[in-house]
Amino acid sequence: MKFDNIWYSKHPLARLLAPLSWLFCAIVQIRRQAYSIGLLTKNRLPVPIIIVGNLTVGGTGKTPIVIALAQFFKKQGFKPGIVSRGYGGRAKTWPQPVYPDSDPRLVGDEPVLLARHSGCPVAVAPKRIAAVQSLLDNEQCNVIISDDGLQHYKLHRDIEIAVLDDIRRYGNGRCLPAGPLREPLSRLKTVDIILIKSTDLQSEPKKTPLLEEAGFLTTMTCELIIPDKIKGIVDEQILHPLSTLRDKPVHAIAGIAYPARFFNSLRDLGLKPHCHAFPDHHDYQASDIHFNDDLPVIMTEKDAVKCQQFAGPQHWYLPITIRLPQALTEHLLDTLKRKQYEPKTL
Repeated sequence: MKFDNIWYSKHPLARLLAPLSWLFCAIVQIRRQAYSIGLLTKNRLPVPIIIVGNLTVGGTGKTPIVIALAQFFKKQGFKPGIVSRGYGGRAKTWPQPVYPDSDPRLVGDEPVLLARHSGCPVAVAPKRIAAVQSLLDNEQCNVIISDDGLQHYKLHRDIEIAVLDDIRRYGNGRCLPAGPLREPLSRLKTVDIILIKSTDLQSEPKKTPLLEEAGFLTTMTCELIIPDKIKGIVDEQILHPLSTLRDKPVHAIAGIAYPARFFNSLRDLGLKPHCHAFPDHHDYQASDIHFNDDLPVIMTEKDAVKCQQFAGPQHWYLPITIRLPQALTEHLLDTLKRKQYEPKTL
């Protein structure tokens, strides 16, 4: 994103844009208050709604967290369903059900990943309430996980999880357009859980006054699991050990909110990537991923779902997963139990 240099640094232009940022903050706070006091109506549904969202523009890697949560709830006897906006999808009618073999150009790239790995019903719509109602009408879901939607106040929620990237956090702390925030930082004090992603749980997570004020007990860290093998895009059954590529050049492709994180992960694994960054949710063409050499081409799984139709044997993806902290899963079950939501009662 072209604003990244402003939002994630001490760029002087952020100060010039500050008045617009204050106006934006005032508008979103008035809107939130209107929902809080009932001037605007929330849609309450007969099943618990769990929001996994973030404050910043652009992704923070919520998709693997949503997948991990869905898998956890299935093991606990629930029947979870997942909803998403379907960003980038070009379907002509909404809501849309999403299947493992759905076209990402119609329903969005992240929903296809959710359907492939969660084993749960998935529905997408710009209006999430429509996606939720579609699941309730057509599936036997008794808990709904929303991928994003922290600011979608029309949908009542029982639990809010705000995801923060352990590196970029919330940038310069300003709202749009001076910073990356969609709501003021004070919003974090109202969520149930602040979940920080990290590849290193041995080191202490960076503390900030805001997180301390929000309450240490609500701030948890989940672990990004980086595998030692890459998977073929043409045939996912083919695995290639990353150790054989150590100290060797590869092409690295990332069309995500923060491509540098993916590129740095490859460097940490000992590879020497030639980096090719694309905008988040990029609509790939064959020319984007083919180069005039025989080097391996490694990309994120989110990119791979859109490149499968024109990939070759030299194209691979790195399948990153999430390990949820036990404190998080216990908190979720306790909260649902207090609200009298349990598998046997649903």
